[in-house]
Amino acid sequence: MKFIKGLIATVVVIALVLGAAYYFGTNWIADKAMTQVTTQLESSGQLDSFKKEINDNPEVQAYLKDAQTADRSKLPIKTKEQATRVVLKKFSVSELQDLQKKAQSGMSSQEQQQLLQQVESRLTKEELLSLKVLALDELSK
Repeated sequence: MKFIKGLIATVVVIALVLGAAYYFGTNWIADKAMTQVTTQLESSGQLDSFKKEINDNPEVQAYLKDAQTADRSKLPIKTKEQATRVVLKKFSVSELQDLQKKAQSGMSSQEQQQLLQQVESRLTKEELLSLKVLALDELSK
């Protein structure tokens, strides 16, 4: 009987440690990713041009239009950390690395459309709207 209680206690402790690692790990990944991207864009002087390009692109503005009027209280994703968790559940790390490489080297409009279709097929409408709202928030900083 002691063995079973010890085994159950060990399993509970391991589950708590893994849960905490997942929770705090995704927060760390979100912060690290945003810091890395922002630092790269700022150091290369591309951050302002990137924001200007997005704000001046009518296709992007049309795509983000629903996010401007969204009721934020009803969205399932409210923070960057939550967004990171959702994206990590829906996409593998290798897929995200491939996306980063493509984005850094430049993507054709066809590749952008394929990416958009892939994202839309894996995320719910509410999740996608939440990510759009978070993207608008980041662009307005």
